[in-house]
Amino acid sequence: MSTAAPTSELAADALEVLRELTGRPDAAFREGQDAAVAALVERSERALVVQRTGWGKSAVYFVSTALLRRRGAGPTLLVSPLLALMRDQVAAAARAGIRAVEISSANATEWDDVAQALAADEVDVLLVSPERLTNPRFREEQLPGLVARCGLLVVDEAHCVSDWGHDFRPDYRRIRDLLGTLPAGTPVLATTATANERVVADVAEQLGAGGVGVTTVRGPLARDSLRLGVLRLPTDRARLAWLAAHLGDLPGSGIVYTLTVSAAEETASLLRDAGHDVRAYTGRLDDADRKDAEEALRENRVKALVATSALGMGFDKPDLGFVVHLGAPSSPVSYYQQVGRAGRAVEHADVLLLPGPEDLAIWQWFATSSMPREDHAAAVLSAMADGKAWSVARLETVADVRRSRLELLLKVLAVDGAVERVQGGWRSTGRPWVYDGDRYARVARTREAEQRAMIAYARPVDEARCRMAFLQEALDDPTAAPCGRCDVCAGPWYPTEVPEGAADAASAVLDRPGVELAPRAQWPTGADRLGVSVKGRIAPTEQLDPGRAVARLTDLGWGQRLRTLLGDDGVGGVVDLEAPGLEEDPDAAFDVPVRRASSDVPPDEELLRACARVLGAWDWAERPTGVVAVPSRRRPRLVTGVAQGLSRLGRLPYLGELSLAQGGPTGGPGGNSAFRLAGVWQRLVVGPELRARLAELGPVPVLLVDDLADSRWTMTVAGRELRLAGASRVLPFALALTA
Repeated sequence: MSTAAPTSELAADALEVLRELTGRPDAAFREGQDAAVAALVERSERALVVQRTGWGKSAVYFVSTALLRRRGAGPTLLVSPLLALMRDQVAAAARAGIRAVEISSANATEWDDVAQALAADEVDVLLVSPERLTNPRFREEQLPGLVARCGLLVVDEAHCVSDWGHDFRPDYRRIRDLLGTLPAGTPVLATTATANERVVADVAEQLGAGGVGVTTVRGPLARDSLRLGVLRLPTDRARLAWLAAHLGDLPGSGIVYTLTVSAAEETASLLRDAGHDVRAYTGRLDDADRKDAEEALRENRVKALVATSALGMGFDKPDLGFVVHLGAPSSPVSYYQQVGRAGRAVEHADVLLLPGPEDLAIWQWFATSSMPREDHAAAVLSAMADGKAWSVARLETVADVRRSRLELLLKVLAVDGAVERVQGGWRSTGRPWVYDGDRYARVARTREAEQRAMIAYARPVDEARCRMAFLQEALDDPTAAPCGRCDVCAGPWYPTEVPEGAADAASAVLDRPGVELAPRAQWPTGADRLGVSVKGRIAPTEQLDPGRAVARLTDLGWGQRLRTLLGDDGVGGVVDLEAPGLEEDPDAAFDVPVRRASSDVPPDEELLRACARVLGAWDWAERPTGVVAVPSRRRPRLVTGVAQGLSRLGRLPYLGELSLAQGGPTGGPGGNSAFRLAGVWQRLVVGPELRARLAELGPVPVLLVDDLADSRWTMTVAGRELRLAGASRVLPFALALTA
């Protein structure tokens, strides 16, 4: 991009719009902003701008939009990654008299009104998510006309375009195709605050598709307002206790990031019990609750939002006073992006990382999260060779993959041109598709290198380098230099002690076992195509009652202990991470394998006491009359020991365990419902001895015990067999839930 200053006439007009946008009569352009506006408005250039968070990238495209519209150009099409970002941008545009509207899943009832406004040329900026570019209705009815009239195309958070970006989104790759359809001379602006040289080169190459020149402008990425630190504490309860004791000492209001949904919800609950006004913010919140939580933080009505990455790119609170991480993101670049929310309009903001030993297990999924498995892709494409539209539910019967991953696989195949989204689902295009194993392996190696870099960033003070310089170097910023403020440069600025009272309070919460195990109510769609002749609702006479588990594997406290105890036999547990990529819900929770060493040991007394506490607090309609174990090939001593221990503690007869038929269950945790059901169907049976004991008791409730509930189909099928054998109720109990 040329650094030439705008003409005097343009400079005056641009400054006028900037002051309207900011609401400040004394506002002035930061270095480079006016030159960027001139490049887009006067010279119709195509540019990539990499500047730190808070530099004012949105001011460039809103000012440019206003000036282009005055010159008769069509509306700006702004591809924006998060709904929260859209809301902020629409509000900011209105202050400058710019008519900005969005098309997203959050305002589906307004789409017709938006279409009419576009037709009447009453829209200055249309904001869409990259996922919207795949929507058949939008692609056919709106996109061609928008492209023909587009006065400016803006790609915000452009690092998402790149395989190498920390937040790669498959649908962003469609932008390359979109660029090829723009009328000649249409200016294009791509912006990001988080891109190293590899990502910058990749994005610039895609922006320049068709031989169009692209100029890249990079500014220094140091954030003078941020004071960075890393506090290493030995346990999850120590980290939570420290936060409960010291959250009130942090400046202003801020964000506490966690790696999982469960951790966010549990941490928020503990902090509220400690007297702090906080809310949990995750992808499970509906849109109205998200908006309310965001506004509560903006207006300083809460001390903090305890959030997953659902609160990420685009959340705008210039006076955010702190960001704390309970657990580290998987790369320094991702970490820089999240901590960049703080200190944008205040002189000082505190940023603290409290890493945990479980971080490494959670990161395992990140390295290949957006990369398809060859066998899954082959199964999907083979099935779709009939040329018909396939729903996602139907495709689950041909590929043993969870729905979230299946939808991500379809996005990758669609971007590569092998399938397309149509009314009724997805259809093959007939174009050949080749699995690019080399490319996916290179990306996986890059992710692993980023993880090692994050470990290096989180070293103790006496082993680390300047924290800010480290992050700058991770982003290939040539201006990196010691900041003089972080805990390495100036010494720890945070207290390191954990008050005894706070530690006791955290332990009391974390040692409190018991979560609900919801029974399955519906047979999975398409099970009959896998040889299981059931469909619709599960008959009331075959259903389980609501059950209980000691904890989720993703929980703090007992969840961490059970993750260590249960280990992993090669298929493992799951972690409910937030990750982008699902249609119009980039914050949807993904199920993530966590691999650990397998073990089978009898339960200790502490675990049995925890189980007994869960049973003691269970408000069942009828107390169980006997205990039955699910047969386990992986941990028989543990499962049988828990069942017999509960029998002894509850003074209930131990009736034995079900029998394995046809070689026992097949498959394992991690796949979809149809395959998991098929893997246990008619493979768990009530043997003669157990049947005789049930007959002696008559139609009574029984407690069904297992170690790990993942898909819950093992429990469902085992409980159905017990109901058919005469049990009046089946009360499921598991040591752990995977999510």
